Amino acid sequence: MTPKELVMEAVAAIFVNFDATAAEQLLAKDYIQHNPAVPTGAAPILGFIPGLKESGIEVDIHRVIAEGDMVVLHTTYNNAQAFGAETLVGFDVFRVEDGKVAEHWDNLTPVTPPNPSGHTQTDGPTEITDLDKTAESKALVTDFVNTILNNGEVDRITDFLSTETYIQHNSNIADGLDGLGAALAGMAERGIQMIYSDVHIVVAEGNFVFTASEGTFADKPTAFYDLFRVENGKIVEHWDVIADIPAEMAHDNGKF
Repeated sequence: MTPKELVMEAVAAIFVNFDATAAEQLLAKDYIQHNPAVPTGAAPILGFIPGLKESGIEVDIHRVIAEGDMVVLHTTYNNAQAFGAETLVGFDVFRVEDGKVAEHWDNLTPVTPPNPSGHTQTDGPTEITDLDKTAESKALVTDFVNTILNNGEVDRITDFLSTETYIQHNSNIADGLDGLGAALAGMAERGIQMIYSDVHIVVAEGNFVFTASEGTFADKPTAFYDLFRVENGKIVEHWDVIADIPAEMAHDNGKF
């Protein structure tokens, strides 16, 4: 199986079929967990499966992108009280090694209303295209995160974002560069700073590029998970899930 196929089978075993036996064959025993609330190792995941089945949890996978041994899912979890809310939107990131799912990172957030332009946290294109431009798209987005989000060189934003089409899925931000500018100005007026400091993960496939970054939001340690769609050499669409990084976790692996 490809890494993408392996991850999809593992997710189906855990969240669709609730089949601990199948899941055990797909997870590495020393599975490394980065979800702050879940202990590391395969055993805790397998132990959760009966409770997940009883809860009636459902997973809706919107997008799947993969590069090398890394696979990213853009998901909605319904009946997700076991994770802290009735419905959660998230990004799940998996690393595959030696034919097993070996490591997992995620960010989850409650569902929020559509943004001022009417876009939800998960709608929009899902088809992966331009596979021959994967490296080019990855370089563009990585440069954008480092130049604009890390270094704050906002005067260069049109080097990366399309001036004609920029679709936003963050509930607080309207489409277009004007919408982004207004949201950033509003945050500045309220004294809220959003600071990206380190990019830990970049996964690209065709026109989609995912990044997982560390920083602060309103002075709190924060994990920023961002998904970008690239078209004609510019970023034209953006989804994100932002989550606090707690001081205490159920393991010693850290958030990243």
